[in-house]
Amino acid sequence: MEIIAIMVDVDGVLIVHPHSGGWADDLERDIGIEPSLLHRAFFARHWDDVVNGRAPLRDRLAPVLERIAPNVSCDALIDYWFAHDAHLNHPLLAELAAIRATGVQVHLATVQEHERARYLWNALDFRNRFDAMHYAADLGCSKPDPLFFRTIESRTRFQSGSMFFVDDRIENVEAAIACGWSAALWTGNETLHSLMANLG
Repeated sequence: MEIIAIMVDVDGVLIVHPHSGGWADDLERDIGIEPSLLHRAFFARHWDDVVNGRAPLRDRLAPVLERIAPNVSCDALIDYWFAHDAHLNHPLLAELAAIRATGVQVHLATVQEHERARYLWNALDFRNRFDAMHYAADLGCSKPDPLFFRTIESRTRFQSGSMFFVDDRIENVEAAIACGWSAALWTGNETLHSLMANLG
């Protein structure tokens, strides 16, 4: 079946961190919050609800910051997080733009909460690079849940075999394939064109 749409993951694919610690690599130095403490207090306890749309980011983050970093506001941390989590993969974006120019749609298929999704779409100008964004908080589920892929199918009305999905996590790639999608693991060592060519 002809591929009519490419579905692309964001973190680890379109956004690739230059440091192993990711956006929080210099968090303690810059604003005084130890990354491991933030992970235990916020991400480990609240992120599943936030990223799947069951709770607003600030409703869960504000009480945590009051406890672990009372001098840091939600705005300050979120602004720092989003700005330091925005290292774009320009070669891949150029490939996608060239493919899109041929008439193939390009969409985002990503695990995000609402605020960062808006940041990606507007501040990083993904709205002018992609035809649509499908993200966890809006869908109410995350990869690799099959419902994530089925809901995208329902919303786009694309047949499963007409989509090519790229992700940096093998469990997500395998879940997409199990749903009938074409998919490939992104390692950064191959171009998108070569991954698609490998489909035969």
